[in-house]
Amino acid sequence: MFITPAYAQTGSMSDPSALLQFAPFILIFVIMYFLIIRPQQKRMKAHKEMVANLRRGDVVVTSGGLIAKVSKVVDDTEIQVELAEGVKARLVRAMVAEVRSKSEPVKDGE
Repeated sequence: MFITPAYAQTGSMSDPSALLQFAPFILIFVIMYFLIIRPQQKRMKAHKEMVANLRRGDVVVTSGGLIAKVSKVVDDTEIQVELAEGVKARLVRAMVAEVRSKSEPVKDGE
């Protein structure tokens, strides 16, 4: 007596209208993935590869805007750069924003 016929009816999840309610959310996620997430992952992968291939003699631009020449590769996380003649600094590899010019591979004897 207190329940109207509209409330007494039950809807099932296999109802196409219930699936269509989630379609905009799925569509938005797919668009976000292809426009935001996937390109960012590609940029991160390219930057990681660029930083891993740094070697002595490369001219780099740091994230602070300094242009320097790599004088020594210290380890997997640091490099030593020459900012000006006689001015050297240690730099974290991840702070390299761009490699301007690649050098030829240096022989071990030099």
